[in-house]
Amino acid sequence: MDVLVTVLLVIMVALVFDFTNGFHDTANAMATSVATGALKPRTAVLISAVLNVVGAFLSTEVAKTVSQGIIREGQDGIHISPTMIFAGLVGAVLWNLATWYFGLPSSSTHALFGGLIGASIIGAGLNSVDWATVVSKVVLPALLSPVIAGIIALVATYLAYTLTKNATTHGAATGFRHGQTISASLVSLAHGTNDAQKTMGVITLTLIAADYQPAGTGPALWVILACGLAIGLGTYTGGWRIMQTVGKKISDVQSPQGFAAETSSAATILVSSHLGFALSTTHVTSGSVIGSGLGKKLADVHWSVVGRIVVAWVITLPAAAVVGALATALAATSTIGLVIVAVLAVAAGLSFFFLAHRKPITSDDVRDDERAPVPASA
Repeated sequence: MDVLVTVLLVIMVALVFDFTNGFHDTANAMATSVATGALKPRTAVLISAVLNVVGAFLSTEVAKTVSQGIIREGQDGIHISPTMIFAGLVGAVLWNLATWYFGLPSSSTHALFGGLIGASIIGAGLNSVDWATVVSKVVLPALLSPVIAGIIALVATYLAYTLTKNATTHGAATGFRHGQTISASLVSLAHGTNDAQKTMGVITLTLIAADYQPAGTGPALWVILACGLAIGLGTYTGGWRIMQTVGKKISDVQSPQGFAAETSSAATILVSSHLGFALSTTHVTSGSVIGSGLGKKLADVHWSVVGRIVVAWVITLPAAAVVGALATALAATSTIGLVIVAVLAVAAGLSFFFLAHRKPITSDDVRDDERAPVPASA
């Protein structure tokens, strides 16, 4: 009975994480489209939410990387318990809420992996983590994906402005905004394909650790459906704080840049999902926006904002790992310890929402309805 209760608690917290992942990463798909006026805010998040759910059903390769690759399986079964997974999720959720409050597009993926790794090290030792898989399918994609997406976006932005330099201002801007509807939708689909799978993998890992599911199997249909709906619902809530940063503070994004950034992001994420790389869609999207800024006059990037984002990228995994490790050290002591961790996590989460309510950021802070059309040759 104790195991069943813990498993149910883990599933609930995993879906909460998936929900936070949704509103934390809405900016990945829709920030540039809302900022340029290509889509109205509520229309953008509705499209993104629906396509996140659809994307969750397209592949399970990333989920298998999480459930079968990150944590080792030994002779006595998997080297992690449901209690440790719960503690790791606590670290991931709290880091998501903290970075959301400060408007930093950090990686929900690395927050999740950091929490799980920290929990595993404290609860089962260093050997419980498959470090080769962590390096090959988490660390290397984290380093390479924003650079690749940024280069693609830079070239695409330069070509967009060059090929349309003789086009009329209104005609070019309208064409790119229509294109953004399609490209942003592709990013949403890709986001569901990659990010929803990570929570699927965690729930599957929990079921395997509790002997409710055979080792080496993928996520069940109900897990896929639950995770898709959770991330879709989170996406629909908006996540305006981070959307403001990605859409307006990294670069003054215009329609050609937005189209280029979204297209390069979608291509990078979809290919990586097919290969089972659990990359950060946030890293990819931010890299694309930076690249699109460099592609326009080779200087339109606010580097102070980029610096803050990079710092958040670097410390996300270790910070979540520390919280996951501390939560494991307390939760693994007894049932009372588990309850204390749950209570503290709820209190901390509510504190972030209370602080955010005192300094709200809405969809009006993201869009710029007064922005005049800019010639494609600008």
